[in-house]
Amino acid sequence: MNIRSIRMRLLLGAGFAILLALMLTGAGLGWLFERHIERREIMSLEEKAMGLLPALRLGAGGQPSVARLPGDGRFHRPASGLYWQAETRSGIARSRSLWDQRLPTPGDASGEAWTARRIAGPFGDQLFVIARIIRVGRDNPPIIVQLASDDDASMRSLREFRRETALALALLWLALVMAIAIQIRLGLAPLRRVARQLRALQRNADERLSPDHPQEIAPLVDAINAMADARAAEIQRARHRAADLAHSLKTPLAAMAALSRRARAEGAPLAAEAMDRTLATARKALDGELARAKGALAGGAGHIQTALAPVAEAVIAVLEQTEAGARVVFAVDCADDLQIPVPAPELTEILGALLENAARHARRAVSIHAASQGDMVLVQVDDDGPGMDEASLGRALQRGQRLDEVEPGHGLGLAIARDIVEATGGQMSLTRSAHGGLSVRMDWPELDERG
Repeated sequence: MNIRSIRMRLLLGAGFAILLALMLTGAGLGWLFERHIERREIMSLEEKAMGLLPALRLGAGGQPSVARLPGDGRFHRPASGLYWQAETRSGIARSRSLWDQRLPTPGDASGEAWTARRIAGPFGDQLFVIARIIRVGRDNPPIIVQLASDDDASMRSLREFRRETALALALLWLALVMAIAIQIRLGLAPLRRVARQLRALQRNADERLSPDHPQEIAPLVDAINAMADARAAEIQRARHRAADLAHSLKTPLAAMAALSRRARAEGAPLAAEAMDRTLATARKALDGELARAKGALAGGAGHIQTALAPVAEAVIAVLEQTEAGARVVFAVDCADDLQIPVPAPELTEILGALLENAARHARRAVSIHAASQGDMVLVQVDDDGPGMDEASLGRALQRGQRLDEVEPGHGLGLAIARDIVEATGGQMSLTRSAHGGLSVRMDWPELDERG
């Protein structure tokens, strides 16, 4: 159970509220049924009392008696569960069903109406009793008349009613919770739709959330679309800044390089060397900014898939024309239809940087291996050059370290490749290859999994 789920919170809250309401309803129904039983029992006993009261007599000394016994046979059967009793201060008359027992005298009997109570009666039974004060003649003493019936049957009926009511309410609770679950699912359907559209937006920066959402989440949709528009604008600005930076610095750097060559030719090697170091630092900063801008641009188009084999062959064809590429053998091991979730320009940039770097330091061979492994796509570039030692490899993967600062020989090309790989949702790691050189491994989630 995930308590952070809105669906689960709503379901738990609704289930608890319904349960509390049904428990109160069950208690109320039980109380109403008990009142109904009491009223029915009072009416039954009052009806029997109407047949007894006209037959009441007072003998000499105020001794009560009954001229004519009620017709219900239970009054004549001992311990039958139905009893009557009439008493004065001078004596008592009672039904044969009481045998030698008697009902306790009530303390709240009234001459206006019957009063009801429950008592522990004779023979171990729980009795429901009504009582009233009756006068036979104005000058005669009052007679306290009581009629009682066994209350156990009524209590059994009440318990059965409560048990059956509890079962019915439990089934009703289950049905209502299921209905609430369906209602919650329907109510949260727009949020699931927003989630699907967000995944599409992650894959494609040109996608936008549709405006036809319920008014409750329309502000959220508008805010997300506004953020996506701002992101697209920032990516475009990054493209322009990168181009502007490259063009604005190209001429000054070229001029400084010419001045360095002139200084060296005129016999000032120290000044030329200082200028070369300054130029190298400037170029490093420039290329780093271009790599970050390229990465930002790639991040906006990570939804596109590109076949690896044609791009690799095109890059190798160019490198084979260079001095470094002409002296090594390139090998490509991948399926012709293998797709990489990276746009073609960015994939070309990655492979160009890595293969150029590998060719420059390889002895005889550079290889590319690519395959789909589960829900990941793997691309690995190996060379048989000197590689890096373990310490350098470890520092190269630390957060905050630039790859071009950790080891001469494998530097800025790796930095550019890493920036673009991470911008397109992948990861890059460095190890020693089986031939002793550097092995660069890149992993991307397949496009369907990235959503």
